[in-house]
Amino acid sequence: MDRAETSARIADLIAPFNKKGIAITDTITFAGDLEWDSLTVMDFVAAIEDDFDIIISMNQQAEIETYGQLVDAVTKLRG
Repeated sequence: MDRAETSARIADLIAPFNKKGIAITDTITFAGDLEWDSLTVMDFVAAIEDDFDIIISMNQQAEIETYGQLVDAVTKLRG
């Protein structure tokens, strides 16, 4: 699965969490643009992990601030 396919799949997963209908781009931030609290982030990460059958460590999560960084991390974890 390439980056574009990964991004499309994550965009589908983000939709139920995107209550404000913010346009999804590589530069949006979860805390700033989407205004997610820590519980929403944890729920979203769980959805990503389940869908892609991966584990995103707490250290990795702490480094991911934008949608693009998330897509890159998932792409890398998927190999």
